[in-house]
Amino acid sequence: MIEEDVMYDEQETTETRFVGILGQVGRYDLAITKSAHFFGKSLVTNLTTGRSGVLDRTDCESSELLMHVFHVSAEEAKELCIILPDRV
Repeated sequence: MIEEDVMYDEQETTETRFVGILGQVGRYDLAITKSAHFFGKSLVTNLTTGRSGVLDRTDCESSELLMHVFHVSAEEAKELCIILPDRV
């Protein structure tokens, strides 16, 4: 028998917003999921690359953070800084 230490196992209803935007530098297909599990932050997933991060409005205003989370160029991160803050 396998012994396991379950840290959490919860189920909840979430709200997901799908956003597709063609910017000047790139195309962004995003899923933004709001959940109580993330303490006021949203799970933002780039549907093209599969990369995701748990972000709030302040996080989305940092192009350096977005570059790191989504592995995008500085120009793409600046576009995401325009797209994301009002949507998370």
